[in-house]
Amino acid sequence: MKHFQTTLVALLFSSTVFAQNDRDQPYRTQNFSGNINTVRVQTSGGSITVEGGQGSGAKVEMFVRANNWNDKLDKAEIEDRLKDYEVTIATEGNTVVASAKRVRDQNDWKRSLSISFKVYSPKAVTTDLKTSGGSIHIAHLNGQQNFSTSGGSLHLTDVEGTVKGRTSGGSITAEDCRKNIELTTSGGSITARNSSGDLRLRTSGGSIKLDDLKGQIEARTSGGSITAENINGTLNTGTSGGSIRLRDIAGSIRAETSGGGIEADITQLGEYVRLSTSAGSVRVRMPMNKGMNLDLSGNRVSTGSLSKFDGSMERDRVKGQLNGGGIPVQISANSGSVYLNQN
Repeated sequence: MKHFQTTLVALLFSSTVFAQNDRDQPYRTQNFSGNINTVRVQTSGGSITVEGGQGSGAKVEMFVRANNWNDKLDKAEIEDRLKDYEVTIATEGNTVVASAKRVRDQNDWKRSLSISFKVYSPKAVTTDLKTSGGSIHIAHLNGQQNFSTSGGSLHLTDVEGTVKGRTSGGSITAEDCRKNIELTTSGGSITARNSSGDLRLRTSGGSIKLDDLKGQIEARTSGGSITAENINGTLNTGTSGGSIRLRDIAGSIRAETSGGGIEADITQLGEYVRLSTSAGSVRVRMPMNKGMNLDLSGNRVSTGSLSKFDGSMERDRVKGQLNGGGIPVQISANSGSVYLNQN
């Protein structure tokens, strides 16, 4: 087994080259050869980055800073504080392992450090990443990715495969991602763009912004607004605390909110349209040349004239078949009005 494990003695007397305490330079760098297919990283006080692209082997960079970034530490002070930590940078078979764990003076926060890792790996790797005090960045990877943080944001760029990421205290940004993506946050907003596949996005405390997505998209929040543009496929979205704005939607759509209005611009119908709000109005523009089963309800329903319509039209309810019936279109506004193709 190839390995390089850093404990107190190894840390102070390793032949590895150490850099000065520069915010932009790694404190230590370690290279590994061989067929690397897995990356496992864990730290309690810093960020994690994994970037694919190397043909084989891997490189691990370790960054060390004071937990209070305003504190400037010289090399001697860093080495003294690192005596409280067990740091490992190693390979176990085809797995790169990087970890930092505080084992002494855990209650003395003034001596705590932010220890971050950046790993350069082949593109096709599996990752297992955990930090309780920083953000996670992954880019240019194919495979199975599993990562979590309790105190930072998640950033994904050009990631393909089965992806599961969680954060309890930050935002999520995903761009150029493909296949099966599941991302969850309890304390921030979500932005997803230029991605495709089975996308599942959830937040309990922020807004959601979707742009240029294709596939099966589920995006839900309990505490913010939702905006979506240029969506092709199936969109299932909802919020308990904000408005919903949808533009250039092609496909099946379900959107619901308890705390705002809905505006939807549907360019191509899919298998169904289901829009509902408990605290606002719904304004929809969509093509009317398909067979539909209309069910529209609100304090007031305004559709203009409907040709080839068979059903009932009342002030607060329109229900019946359009063009012989077909696609279910259900739009409701419990405390507002419904406007269909009205300026």
